[in-house]
Amino acid sequence: MDAHATQPTAPHDHTRCIADALGLAETVCAKRGARLTPLRRRVLELVWNSHRPVGAYAILDDLREGDKAAAPPTVYRALDFLMEQGLIHRIESLNAFVGCDHPEDRHVSQFLICANCGAAVEIDDRGIANAVKKSAADAGFTVNRFTVELQGTCPACAQAA
Repeated sequence: MDAHATQPTAPHDHTRCIADALGLAETVCAKRGARLTPLRRRVLELVWNSHRPVGAYAILDDLREGDKAAAPPTVYRALDFLMEQGLIHRIESLNAFVGCDHPEDRHVSQFLICANCGAAVEIDDRGIANAVKKSAADAGFTVNRFTVELQGTCPACAQAA
């Protein structure tokens, strides 16, 4: 099984985590000829501020602390760009966004979402993605986009219970 998982609930240097994500985003955008403007970079930083999914209006509130003129279309345009570049993912069930820790590799991710603390763990299991695509193709269905989201309890919350 080819799987990659990010463990946001594990102790780590989150300041370094954000810096690494922003540095990787700059590299990825430069290689793709995409422009990571200061606003897009700031929105990405706000998404990475926590490993918990964050909504567009929470991002807007944070942006308005430094720019009172920030408006919803500004945030949504930045989020659209970041998703197009694979720098963030949208968690459909929560209508929220999380950072992608390996945007250089275009992929279909699956998410483990803790119903207790709200942490979201991204896994990249090619077996799951291939199985879904094969089942859809067998049914004559063309998949344009899909997200797999599993809700449950993270290890930290399970241990605390």
